[in-house]
Amino acid sequence: MMKQLSRRSAQRGRTGIRSVVVVAVIIVALAALAWGLTQRSKTQTTPGAMGGGPPGAGAPGGGGGRGRGGMPTTVGTAKVVQQDIPVILEALGTVTPSETVTVRPQVAGVITDIRFVEGQMVTQGQVLAVIDQRPFQVTLDQARGQLQRDEAELQNAQLQLERFRTLGTLDSIAQQDIDTQAASVKQLLGTVVADRAAVAAAQLDMDYSEVKTPIAGRVGLRVVDAGNYIGAGDASGIAVVTRVSPTDVVFTVPQDRVGEIQKRVASGEAPKIPAIALDRSRQVTLAEGTFSTLDNLVSTDTGTVRAKARFANADGALFPSQFVNVRLTLRVIEGASVVPVSAVRNGADGDFVWLLQDDDTATARKVQRGPSSGDLVQIVKGLEPGQTVITDGGDRLKEGGKVTLPGEKRGEAAAGDAPKGRTHGERGKRTPKDGAAVPAPPQ
Repeated sequence: MMKQLSRRSAQRGRTGIRSVVVVAVIIVALAALAWGLTQRSKTQTTPGAMGGGPPGAGAPGGGGGRGRGGMPTTVGTAKVVQQDIPVILEALGTVTPSETVTVRPQVAGVITDIRFVEGQMVTQGQVLAVIDQRPFQVTLDQARGQLQRDEAELQNAQLQLERFRTLGTLDSIAQQDIDTQAASVKQLLGTVVADRAAVAAAQLDMDYSEVKTPIAGRVGLRVVDAGNYIGAGDASGIAVVTRVSPTDVVFTVPQDRVGEIQKRVASGEAPKIPAIALDRSRQVTLAEGTFSTLDNLVSTDTGTVRAKARFANADGALFPSQFVNVRLTLRVIEGASVVPVSAVRNGADGDFVWLLQDDDTATARKVQRGPSSGDLVQIVKGLEPGQTVITDGGDRLKEGGKVTLPGEKRGEAAAGDAPKGRTHGERGKRTPKDGAAVPAPPQ
């Protein structure tokens, strides 16, 4: 029994030793693999492995930096050009109908007929609903009958007055009787006038039993159905009609832009300011119109002023309460020096651009920007037409750093002075490889 226990203990000891050895071998293998990968990475980052330029292209023993004397930075460029640039104001607006009416009945009664289809276009004065006309017809007939009776009495009283006056000339009747009859005639005249007014009122109620729209436009959803009783001036009404052609777009203008607009409004040029309504992507033009007016106060909450532009909207592209982007062209600057917006950067001293020099280096130039239009911005001060600015890759540049353009080989614009007299048009020319001498031009 003791021998068996001894053998088992020995076996467990040998197994433990094997496990330790295996783990140690694995650790050594992983360390060797990591060391090999590190050495390979270092080898690939040396100038020779990268196919760098000739000696001196970078710092001694290094791969060359992107600053002065380092590897050139590939950049995108653009010329400073002169062109007309519009001064644009863009804002988010809401389509607002030029007129909106809730059609309400002016008499009470039971609706007997609905004469419109939801969403249809209606004309001014078109009947939308009919209220039971029978009670109004009865009242009208009564008023007409009363008028006829009182008119007959008046006519009889007038004839009687004429007879009394004739008898009065013959001293056959007392003057008091004549005066009494004259007063009766006047009283009946007043009664007839009141009767005629009653007839007119009854006729008006009869007309009001046909509920008509006061404006032309698009009718909304039906609020009430036939068979329902509706009161005079009911708040919900029969339906809502909106005039969609023409229509307005209400938007806000920053208070620092109000002065420029106000000058044109005061000079009567407001209708000449073109306005464009765009969709949410600002890519599709929905409608074209003109600026209409400014509100009379600045919002203390937002620092903006409400404004309105009007659009013909003959095709109905603008829908009430729709959100659209409004673009106003306030004026046009003729012959402005412009560059891409991406060329202008902002630093501690203000706006600047990276200017490409003839020796393929970049230098920072402070500029004063003006209005922008699309992807172009006006440069008011600091640049001249024809100069080249860097539009892409500027975040990797340093003052005086070497640059290369797309399509050039990195070795062609390596650190060191470029050959004198080289122009931007020569940047794409090939140069001898492997340090070969440049052949002399033929004599």
